[in-house]
Amino acid sequence: MKPHKKAFLLSCLGVFMPFFFGQPANAQNGRFTVVIDPGHGGKDPGAIGADSKEKDIVLAVGRKLGKLIEDNHPDVDVLYTRNSDYFVALNQRAEIANKAHANLFISIHCNALDRRRASPQGVETFVLGLHRSKDNLDVAKAENAVIMYEDDYSVKYEGFNPNEPESYIIFEFMANEFLSQSVYLATLVQNQLVTNSRRVNRSVRQAGFLVLREVAMPSILVELGYISNRQDEKYLKSLSGQSSLASSIYKGFKEYKREYDKKSNVFTQSGTNKQQSGVTQSSAATGGKREYRVQFLTSSRKYENGASAFKGLNPVDFYTDGSTYKYTFGSTTDQDAIKQSLREVQKKFKDAFIVEFEDGLRVK
Repeated sequence: MKPHKKAFLLSCLGVFMPFFFGQPANAQNGRFTVVIDPGHGGKDPGAIGADSKEKDIVLAVGRKLGKLIEDNHPDVDVLYTRNSDYFVALNQRAEIANKAHANLFISIHCNALDRRRASPQGVETFVLGLHRSKDNLDVAKAENAVIMYEDDYSVKYEGFNPNEPESYIIFEFMANEFLSQSVYLATLVQNQLVTNSRRVNRSVRQAGFLVLREVAMPSILVELGYISNRQDEKYLKSLSGQSSLASSIYKGFKEYKREYDKKSNVFTQSGTNKQQSGVTQSSAATGGKREYRVQFLTSSRKYENGASAFKGLNPVDFYTDGSTYKYTFGSTTDQDAIKQSLREVQKKFKDAFIVEFEDGLRVK
């Protein structure tokens, strides 16, 4: 490895270390903040279609998404990395989110292929990680190339070159505290884009995006479609298409927020004996049996017991929510016992939380 590459690798690991511990401040004060990041802008048009530009499409969808959230969630603050046509550096986008102690970061983009190649079509939702295929690497390269519009980018990003595969080795060594939450949100959003907006499914993927690298919260990057594909471009340009895409991302956000609120409510309820007794009385009154489990992983895949994804937890149960598998550990009617289980599970899965079941069904 070249010396400057090694320095870049070590410095980026240092950037992430403070984020391994603690939660965003807003998690403690009752407010929830989501940052919407329309990609590119200003002197950077992003991908260019036959008669459209990525920067215009993603801004329109981002604004529509923000309005849906604001209109339906008075407890949520919506921030934008840009709300009109101007250029914002990648590290500034992350800085906006981090300074706000945001709870979520949603970056919106359009994909494209070289005009000399036949273009696929469809939506894909990315989380931060090491690319596992050339296609994923190509997408990351295209989105990271925005840094070349910035002055002194090689100094600012410490030797990172978006066109050199060697630069991406950094992402193999990054442990992301918020990965499972990010995958969960990505799965919800991708499912909605496919089922609600009826887009071609190109799945949830991992790749090394600089804009996701520096945010200290769950984050996703949505590729709305291929602007280099004639059918996709027509849809992406249309007001109806943009509204549908914004609606689908919103529905994924809405489900994520619902689960977030449930998790917060579990810990609020466990803080007072009065509310604990209320749960017991409710269960007794209905004749139901209240059961507690620790939910630690959400995935679009079905795993068998003993899977490496469980990090040694065994036995593991799961329940489904649509096409999503939600994995749990432990089962007890004793609240103190499940809190002890939670502490043990959180040593391996920091964002694990307690869920409740009655007569085998998740309590909503």
